[in-house]
Formats: sequence, structure tokens, C-alpha cells
Amino acid sequence: MEGQTQESRGLPEKPLPAATPSLSSLGAIFILLKSALGAGLLNFPWAFYKAGGVVPALLMELVSLVFLVSGLVILGYAASVSSQTTYQGVVGGLCGPTIGKLCEACFIVNLLMISVAFLRVIGDQLEKLRDSLLPSTPPAPQPWYADPRFTLPLLCVLVILPLSCPREIAFQKHTSILGTLAACYLALVITVQYYLWPQGLVRKPLPSPSPSSWTSVFSVFPTICFGFQCHEAAVSIYCSMHNQRLSHWALVSVLSLLACCLVYSLTGVYGFLTFGTEVSADVLMSYPGNDVVVIVARVLFAVSIVTVYPIVLFLGRSVMQDCWRRGCWGAWVLSDPSGPWVRMPLTILWVTVTLALALLVPDLSEIIGVIGSISSFFIFIFPGLCLICAVDVEPIGPRLKCCLEVWGVVSVLVGTFIFGQSMVAAVLQLF
Repeated sequence: MEGQTQESRGLPEKPLPAATPSLSSLGAIFILLKSALGAGLLNFPWAFYKAGGVVPALLMELVSLVFLVSGLVILGYAASVSSQTTYQGVVGGLCGPTIGKLCEACFIVNLLMISVAFLRVIGDQLEKLRDSLLPSTPPAPQPWYADPRFTLPLLCVLVILPLSCPREIAFQKHTSILGTLAACYLALVITVQYYLWPQGLVRKPLPSPSPSSWTSVFSVFPTICFGFQCHEAAVSIYCSMHNQRLSHWALVSVLSLLACCLVYSLTGVYGFLTFGTEVSADVLMSYPGNDVVVIVARVLFAVSIVTVYPIVLFLGRSVMQDCWRRGCWGAWVLSDPSGPWVRMPLTILWVTVTLALALLVPDLSEIIGVIGSISSFFIFIFPGLCLICAVDVEPIGPRLKCCLEVWGVVSVLVGTFIFGQSMVAAVLQLF
């Protein structure tokens, strides 16, 4: 077994790395953390209300955390076994081309919807900032330069597009630090506002401490999946690290998700305790629009989303680059998918399409459940399948192999249940 090559074991040959791994452990933690601290942060107080209170929501969050950490560790292990450098490459290399194609399709759809949701959230924050900073009476129109239909495309051209152009995901470690601090400020504001209770806030009644039904408890899962979805970036981050020992990757994963869980829990608990049954799906909408602290929180949260958008784009672009590499034009001299002649047009195309959809779709709050349900594939189902297939490649003891296979099956079953329940609930909400 030890003398077998990757090809004789049924795995594709290891692709040549685009560059020498240069990502430090701290940089990996910040990128993972920033990948998870996205638009879902605004929805957690509302999810706590839908779950029936603080206790059931926190219990669901802690149970999910076990699978979330497990999924990240499995993906690192699967990447080392398959010698692939992308999520879709790992799934295709271990589980076969059919599952690999399914993974690519889910990858593109999910990341595209997430990108549109991010731009829609940024547009909403820009609109609220305009109303706060440039108040006007109804007969007087807002100036054209303050219209989100102008400011959002301008932001995409001047900020988002340049941040999305770099070839390697390791570049995002610089902006991820800023984005993480911005997200932490939002959690701090919501926590402090609960204790200071500034003028203008009205205490709202809290619901009964027990959930109304078991379905209301599980309704928090789409928001958890939408909020904690850093798994799509896990393989790219792992393959960019200096230290790729599995134990070290497990430590990086645990530290990242514990920090993320702390930020999400503070936001969810204190946002829910502040507004109770009247909490909005976007918790910042529940605060007075003229509060300076909240205005700053809006600006910094927009900064946070701006810094996470390039990570999502990088992952979606990697799928398109793989498709380009397999295309019939592979012999073209300029067809290196990581080169600027391919990378730049794909980046511009992604930004243009998601911007157009964000401007056309007025409200994406109803489809967050759909995004969360699709994310269950990347958090539960695909990692479980990879684990089941990976244990047949590496020589391990029979007891350990049996335990890993059982955990892989459990992960797939849990992910399938969450996908089905979340998708049905999201479709019923849409119609």
C-alpha cells in the first residue's frame, strides 16, 4: 500500500501548486474567521427569537459546532489524502466525477447567491446611512450621488473589484483582520447597548422560555449554516498554509470557530434580549436611525462584508477556472486559468453579474433559508462523503476505520435532514 502511487489508488495526480504555501497559522485563523463572520451576523437575534429563546438556540449552536469543527478537520484530512487544492477537486478526487460535478454545481449556485446577498446587504446599509446622514422631507428627493444604485456600483469598481483580483487567497489575510474587527465591533455595540439602554430604545416583551414546537427549534439551522459557512474556503486555506499537519489544522479550526461562536452568540443573545418578539431580521433595523454608535456600526459592518466578498469570489472563480482548464481551448497559449488573461475577465464577470442581480432583487431576506440549506452540503454532506471514501485510501486500523465511517454516515444523514427541512421551510415561506 505504501508503495502505491496516487494514480494506482484511483486518485488524480497532485496538481502543481500555484505558489509556495505562504499563509501563517494566524493568517489562516483570520481568513477562516472572516469567511464565517458575514451577513448572517445580522440575522442571529431573529433566529434566537424563532428558535424560542436563548437556551434552545444556544443548544442548537453548540450541537452544530461539533459538526462544524468536524467538517473542517475532515476537509483538511481529505485534501492531504487526495492531494487536491480546491474543495471541488477534493470531492471529485475522492468521491468520483459524478459527485464532483454535483459539488461544482452546488458550489457555483451557493457562492453566487451568497455574493448577491452580500451586495444586497451592503446596499441596504448604504441606504440607511443615506437616510441617517442626509435626512430630507418626503417632497424633496435625495441627491443622485447618494442613491445606492450609484454608490453600490461605485463601491464595486473602486474597492471590491481590486480586492478580488489577487491570484492567491493568502492575500485576503490583510483585509480579513480589518473585517474581523469590524464584525466584533457590531457584537460589542449590541452587547453594550443592552446594558446602557440609550434613549429611544423601548423594552420589548420576551416570548415564552420554551419553543412553540420542535420545528421552531430546527428553524435556526439555516441561519447557523449561513452564518458559519467557512467550509467552502477550508481546502484553499489549508493548502496555502506553511504548517499542514492535521493536528495543527484541527487547532486552527477549533480556535477560529470558537471565536466565531463567541461573536455570534453575543450578537444573538443580546439582540434578542433587547428587542424580544419585535426584533427585526436585520437587527440594526431595530435601532434608532440617528444613533451615532449604530451609524458607525453600519459603516463598519459594510466594511466587514466588503472584505468577505473577495473570499467568496475567489472560491467561485476557482470552479470556473477548473472548467476552463478542462475546456477544449486548453491548448491556447493564454488559457492558463490562474493567469491575468483569464483571471481578470472571470473576476469582472462575477462582480458584474452579482451586482446586476443585487440591484434587480429588492429583498433577499426570504431566501436566506435557501442559502443555508444549500450550505448544509458543504458543512455536512460532502465532508461526510469524503471521510467515507478517504478511509479506504489510507491504511488505518479496522476499529478507527469503522468509527470514521460511522461518523461520516452520521454527518451525511444530519446534513440531508437539515437540507430537506430547511429547503421545505424556505419554499413555504416564499410561497
